[in-house]
Amino acid sequence: MSTAIDTTSADTFAALGLGGGTSTSKADDPGSAERFLTMLVTQLQNQDPLNPMDNAQITSQIAQINTVTGLEKVNESIQSLSGQFLQMQMLQGAALVGREVSLDGDLIGFTDGVGRGAIELQGAADTVTVEILNLAGEVVDTLDLGGAESGRLAFEWDPGLLPTDVAYGFRVAATQGGSAVAGRTFTVDRVQSVNISGNTLNLNLSHLGEVPFSQIAAFN
Repeated sequence: MSTAIDTTSADTFAALGLGGGTSTSKADDPGSAERFLTMLVTQLQNQDPLNPMDNAQITSQIAQINTVTGLEKVNESIQSLSGQFLQMQMLQGAALVGREVSLDGDLIGFTDGVGRGAIELQGAADTVTVEILNLAGEVVDTLDLGGAESGRLAFEWDPGLLPTDVAYGFRVAATQGGSAVAGRTFTVDRVQSVNISGNTLNLNLSHLGEVPFSQIAAFN
């Protein structure tokens, strides 16, 4: 006589190591579906003829293993798309090598001996002044940019006899009819190379070093 298996106490998913028959199993295990089918066939072959397995239970377990198998395929697809996306980012980043980019900051970036920076005004201004600061916070030069409309405004600074191998900062004062106009400052730097660290694309800049691609505010 065949040995009966008590399906109420020997849950198929528990035997598979999937835990309680739920779909919160190891979705990344490629052998889950095969083990499930093996256990299911064994149960059917050895079930008690006087107490056969409930059709609803079999249907439920098949639906659950289909969910697990589906999750495995979705996970594989996501991993493939993630790899393709990173490769696409790398190719796009490589096209930025040698170009200037802007990111939030108040440091002067030098290219070919000329200092560069940018500001973004929230409104029109009849006077815009940029003060260049040394590391001690002292004003070493002042640029009068005149009037400007709202939006992005780039500027250049000739350091003259001042050294360009040290860091300089800048601050902006903009007014309209004697009232201050709010603004945002940007550091301008040049891309030297790109690299991928984990899932992050990084740009190696001439002065600021390595920064995440997500910090770039504009491509000049």
